[in-house]
Amino acid sequence: VVLLVRNVRMYHLIDGSYNINWTAYGLILMRKTSFHILRVGVAITFLWIGVLIFKSPEGWGSILQPWAAGLLPVPLKTAMIGTAILDLAIGLFLLIDFWVWLAAAVGSLHLIVVLTVTGITGITVRDIGLLTATLALMIDAIPLWLSTKITFWKRADTVQSS
Repeated sequence: VVLLVRNVRMYHLIDGSYNINWTAYGLILMRKTSFHILRVGVAITFLWIGVLIFKSPEGWGSILQPWAAGLLPVPLKTAMIGTAILDLAIGLFLLIDFWVWLAAAVGSLHLIVVLTVTGITGITVRDIGLLTATLALMIDAIPLWLSTKITFWKRADTVQSS
């Protein structure tokens, strides 16, 4: 599956080295193969969970803590269908390598909410693993314009504190 997804075919699968690509914006170093393997694996997981929630929204809704279910402004089934749509969207964006940093950021926030409203259960370990994977994808896929702003803010803080 990883080899069929765009961009992965251009990378060296054996040594994980970078390839160089020219775009309209100039020279760009491509990400390592490990990034794409992680991206596709997390995408498949989000897609799979989205489909499972669509098949049984009430069953997945039963893992919510009672206090969290009481806070929902819509019926539980509707909230779970919305969760399924969110999971499918995150998975699709990750799979097609489109706005990976944003999809991973939304996925991370979503997983933090899931961990908060479900408590410690048998699937907590899965959610912690997915959370760390989405955080790694988000950090590695931050676009240049955003990382430049973050670096600028960091430098500005350092100058002001001196």
